[in-house]
Amino acid sequence: MRAAETPLRLLRRLAAWRSRPQLVHHEVTLAGWRGADMTIAVLADLHVVAPWTQLRDLRRIARQVNGLEPDMVVLAGDFLAGQTIPGRRAAADDIIAALGELQARLGVFAILGNHDWFDCPLARERDFAHCSVIDALESSAFRLLRNEAVALDHGDRFWLVGFDSQRPTPADWRKPLHDPERAFAAVPEGAPAILLAHEPDYFAQADGRAGLQISGHTHGGQLNLFGWRPVVPSRYRGRYAWGHLREGGRSLVVSGGIGFSGVPLRIGIAPEITVIRVRGADAT
Repeated sequence: MRAAETPLRLLRRLAAWRSRPQLVHHEVTLAGWRGADMTIAVLADLHVVAPWTQLRDLRRIARQVNGLEPDMVVLAGDFLAGQTIPGRRAAADDIIAALGELQARLGVFAILGNHDWFDCPLARERDFAHCSVIDALESSAFRLLRNEAVALDHGDRFWLVGFDSQRPTPADWRKPLHDPERAFAAVPEGAPAILLAHEPDYFAQADGRAGLQISGHTHGGQLNLFGWRPVVPSRYRGRYAWGHLREGGRSLVVSGGIGFSGVPLRIGIAPEITVIRVRGADAT
């Protein structure tokens, strides 16, 4: 006879499920792309807190991503866990160290999420002028993009642009942390560009400077009832909740992420490693 499902056993099963994310694949046609097909692996919303997502889980996930042999790896923000989640929180240095095996030919690139500011003790001490995730990333082999762009070559030159969080902090509730004009300043007009923006909402502005935006933040709604996602942290509700969306000839890919917010539970939306294949419009 099967043992009764005690609360502790249920928690352990949920934690094990969360630490073994599924692979979710998307194919994106990028206007102006003349390079070879490119594979991007995305890890979003780690929210590292034991027993849900632990440091040993990150090491396993890093090895899984490396096994995909992606051309580029993107860490799409929210390394830190929210204060409402019960458990043992990991420090930013330990989180980035656990991901240290990640590697890709073009590099590993990261942006910050809202929780990397709101739930960082150092950020609160510094009046939100600095956070521990910045220090951890800048001490690593990964490249942190904060409202800036970098030119990369994959058979042709393209630009990778990274925003800071689109949420304001208590330091100034009137001003979000992202700065689009500064971020795109170095990008030539019409050049192929991919935007990393933790929150998906910027996609609605349709400024056309990035043919692909990669985001996280929503956790796929964390509750998905046959396509109905009633709890999505976006001003656009379920419009940008999850997956590959196309508007005005541009693409948005929203990762379902690894961790969670509010409560340690996902329904109908599994944790995921998001894999994006970028192709040119003329690719066959």
